Amino acid sequence: MKLYELTYLISPDLSDEEINHFTEKIISLIKEEEGTIEKTSEIIKKKFAHPIKNQSQGYLAILSFQLVPEKLANLEKKLKSENQILRYLILIKPPTKEVLRRGKRLPPIRAPEKIVKPKPKKVELKEVEKKLEEILGEEL
Repeated sequence: MKLYELTYLISPDLSDEEINHFTEKIISLIKEEEGTIEKTSEIIKKKFAHPIKNQSQGYLAILSFQLVPEKLANLEKKLKSENQILRYLILIKPPTKEVLRRGKRLPPIRAPEKIVKPKPKKVELKEVEKKLEEILGEEL
């Protein structure tokens, strides 16, 4: 199963009760396809920058769910058939560290070990001048 995020815009013509009923309907569509709901967000009324299907505002809702990738096409067909949805977008969410840990039982993350740098040696100025004379003397 993959983790998906469904973001959709609902028509502003619906009442609060109808919006809650519609959200339950979307959740049931996902469950019909044997998906599991991970997280739902609060439904927010938004004003659009540009009209969508002759509507200047609507309700925005976001759902996170898990679903087998082969069943995603069926879910999209059902979402397209809903007249109250103005637009929708389904994104594949990358697996989080928790999901990876749960599946593979990775060891806990440790802090990196400190790198010990050697202390620089003190060099006398006479030694540096002597080396420079040797180098410059060879080039001439």
